[in-house]
Amino acid sequence: MGKKSLERQLADNEAKAVIRRLRVSPRKLGLVAGLIRGMKVGQALTQLSFSEKRIANDVKKALQSAIANAENNHNLNVDELVIKEAYVGKNLVMKRFHTRGRGKSAAIKKPFSNLTLIVREQAEEMAPEAKKPEKKAAKKKPAAKKETN
Repeated sequence: MGKKSLERQLADNEAKAVIRRLRVSPRKLGLVAGLIRGMKVGQALTQLSFSEKRIANDVKKALQSAIANAENNHNLNVDELVIKEAYVGKNLVMKRFHTRGRGKSAAIKKPFSNLTLIVREQAEEMAPEAKKPEKKAAKKKPAAKKETN
């Protein structure tokens, strides 16, 4: 008599990866997560490879994990994956103290954060040029007639 498994919370064309206790503040991690949100996974991997942020390497590992989950667990096509969601949450904060002059101390907070990536398989759509609405021709106002004296 085992526990009943939970129903899948994501759609059939989605996969997810969660990384917990990343040693970076949520604010700094949010910048990197926002950088790749909405991108195709190939572009996002390239962007993270050349990013100069220290945490970009860990975000890249999380993205590779989400891609592997999509491919192996849910049989999704890797070439059509797009990052649907990339969000950050707070985790624990280590508190340390630094001694200061005159017998005082200053608090040092070392925050941790969580990262959740959700990738979605999207079918190839029309070319971006075809999706743009056509510009309507601007109506010209008739020129005002000049009065002669």
